[in-house]
Amino acid sequence: MFSKILIANRGEIAVRIIRACKEMGVSTVAVYSEADKNSLHVALADQSLCIGGPEAKSSYLNEEGIVSAAILSGAQAIHPGYGFLSENAHFARLCQKNGIVFIGPDPKQMERLSDKAVLKELIKGTGLSVIPGTRALSSPEEALSEAEKIGYPVMLKACAGGGGRGIRLIGSREDLVEAYHQASGEAMSAFGDGSLYLEKYIYPARHIELQILADEQGSVVCLGDRDCSLQRRNQKLIEETPSPAIDSEKRRRITQLAVSAIKKIGYVGAGTLEFLLDSEGSLWFMEMNIRLQVEHCVTEMLTGVDLVKWQIRISAGVPLGFSSEDVNLSGSAIECRINAKSCGTLELLHVPGGPSVRFDSALIEGASVLPYYDPLIGKLIVYARTREEAIRKMNASLCELVINGIPNNIEEQLRIVEDSRFVKGCYDLTFMGSG
Repeated sequence: MFSKILIANRGEIAVRIIRACKEMGVSTVAVYSEADKNSLHVALADQSLCIGGPEAKSSYLNEEGIVSAAILSGAQAIHPGYGFLSENAHFARLCQKNGIVFIGPDPKQMERLSDKAVLKELIKGTGLSVIPGTRALSSPEEALSEAEKIGYPVMLKACAGGGGRGIRLIGSREDLVEAYHQASGEAMSAFGDGSLYLEKYIYPARHIELQILADEQGSVVCLGDRDCSLQRRNQKLIEETPSPAIDSEKRRRITQLAVSAIKKIGYVGAGTLEFLLDSEGSLWFMEMNIRLQVEHCVTEMLTGVDLVKWQIRISAGVPLGFSSEDVNLSGSAIECRINAKSCGTLELLHVPGGPSVRFDSALIEGASVLPYYDPLIGKLIVYARTREEAIRKMNASLCELVINGIPNNIEEQLRIVEDSRFVKGCYDLTFMGSG
């Protein structure tokens, strides 16, 4: 097991990883930008090093600076969290070259699986149904030709995408060329890779994902499903597990297929298989995230399995030692993402408490939300024996959560969990409209 880990991230996920390390008896190193020098993750870590200016490209995307900080501090491993360098094969290879363990897939796996179009080809042979689509496109002209074959509407997506960036819904031939250039530019800016692919647009649909863990010894565990259909502009707002749209038999079948698929592609680490559930009840494989998800906490609340600790153990060569059948999926867990609507400085924070209520955040009084980073400022998660109880608990917890000084979306989240469609479990990706 590692004795010291560097966390190559910021905000709530950096705090989350530090807490897991402390519970495991592992020392931590925080890296931070000049803008984050007074942040909570800097204060909580055993050691902290500044690696650059406030912009992400100068700090949290500064590969050489982060590796140098790891070497200087004596860290044996780097945990990338999510976003930033978490799916960057070049960075993982740089870590490997310098004798540092990257807590995530090895570089070869990342290169093979990070291209979502290539991954879909691999998945086709595993028994899972794959959304019809293309490999990486070479030009807008090829996109026009392929879109005619698939049939409009189509989704244009970044091959190296994530977080809703580099995605466009195309309704007709006239819209495609301009959208292609926009999506490619957005993808290049966000991921350093502007390549795109097309897939059939399934409508209406729900966004379902399966959380998996896989060790070096070939064991794979599925930790149930999450329903992530409450989104605005491809950005998730609320997640829950288990999905109210999937019955126990369908859950059993898709779990078996998912475990088999992960074994066939030889994946090692924490990962998420993402699907669209159509109106006829069919699940279509969409993509795989080869990192920790923002919404990992809702799975932890349901199962009691600490995903961050298992990421670290797997990277250290520790076998899982349990199976999917050992995972407890009883009850219901819901997560609301609390986002800042604009910049501001925290004046007052009150966090709800009580049994099975969790608030993951890096907020401390006096902390500021700056324009350089993601607007996520916290995740409120609850668990109860039934979905009805979980909704009531979330309602009460949102009412108690106070974040003054930073404009936020708490009131909007309250409206969603009180909406009759959500209460009945009858919602899909159209719930938030186009707003």
